[in-house]
Amino acid sequence: MRKSQIIVGMIACLIASMSWGAMFPVADHALEYISPFYFSIIRYGAVSIVLVILLWMKEGKKAFRLEGKGKLLVFFGTMAFTVYNVLVFLGQMLMGKSGVMVASIMEALMPMISIAILWGYKHVKPKKYMISSMIIAFIGAIFVITKGDMSFFLTLKHNLVSLAFILIGVVGWVIYTMGGQTFNDWSTLRYSTLTCVFGTAVTGIITMIITAQGYVSVPSTETIFAIKYDLLFMMTLPGIVALLSWNYGVKILSSINGILFINFVPITTLVIMMLQGYKITIFDIAGTLLVISALIWNNICQRREENTSPQVIQEEEELRQAV
Repeated sequence: MRKSQIIVGMIACLIASMSWGAMFPVADHALEYISPFYFSIIRYGAVSIVLVILLWMKEGKKAFRLEGKGKLLVFFGTMAFTVYNVLVFLGQMLMGKSGVMVASIMEALMPMISIAILWGYKHVKPKKYMISSMIIAFIGAIFVITKGDMSFFLTLKHNLVSLAFILIGVVGWVIYTMGGQTFNDWSTLRYSTLTCVFGTAVTGIITMIITAQGYVSVPSTETIFAIKYDLLFMMTLPGIVALLSWNYGVKILSSINGILFINFVPITTLVIMMLQGYKITIFDIAGTLLVISALIWNNICQRREENTSPQVIQEEEELRQAV
């Protein structure tokens, strides 16, 4: 492989990870004006249109055939574009400024959560280095969430719902990632497009119901105008560019190398929040570094294992590709 190709792949993965890292601070501003439900509908409604056009141009009309997998597409689409995108931002909104870092850290924990799900659901027992990585990453997350104040656990009931929303949302994305294994014979663009369309439709139906019952209100034109730049950013970089850049970069570098760039998510979030004037504590920095260290250590051990053994568990490989 040429050096120029490797550089392009690295830049693509870096763009994707930094886009996801910038997503949470941008969403923090938007959520001051709009509910996570309408935020998700508007954002992914636009993304769905763009993806549909791209899929039509690239693969034609036949790519929109469900081939008897309609129910699976609805389920996995709901996990990603309803459960993940609504609940993560809902939890972030309820927690306030601190929710930005918590959501970012949870994003970086996805590989560890994937390992845990495989252990419980697929009975794929993780190696010792995987368990140690999960413990280190968990400690790092606790540092960020508590800010070093252990009295946090005494008032956990005030944050339990918010944390639960974010955690459930992240698990939803992991399930969506695992679902991609069912569509191995489909292109990434096809799976992404159809699940995005169905998932956004489910979000729309739920939003209509809770709006009719008065739980949320339809955003006004003034509200949309106030967050127009936030929406534009969320639609383009984290919504479309990050997805395509990540898949392209991982294709060049391989998933085991590309996954290292996910560590730039919390780093980017920290840098942006510092520029915005948010007071970053030593526990935010220490916790973020612990999570990053755990992820890097886990990845290094995986590389060593693959160098000595050509057999790699398919489920883990699929998860690393999508995360």
